[in-house]
Amino acid sequence: MKFTPCQDLCTKDSDICQGCGRTMSEIAETKKIVKSAVDFIQQQAYENPEDFVAAISKSILKKVNLS
Repeated sequence: MKFTPCQDLCTKDSDICQGCGRTMSEIAETKKIVKSAVDFIQQQAYENPEDFVAAISKSILKKVNLS
């Protein structure tokens, strides 16, 4: 399955968003991941959150063998 990012055309009248084609469940789980990362960044009071996000992106991609 290929990931499709939000297109800002969200629909909630079915189990599949007509804007991005993702399930409401997938969207909800993605929001949880983002909220967790944001909460962690704020708890750590990082002055450079973009570096943290880049580092975890690199780590995740390495673990799924895409880098």
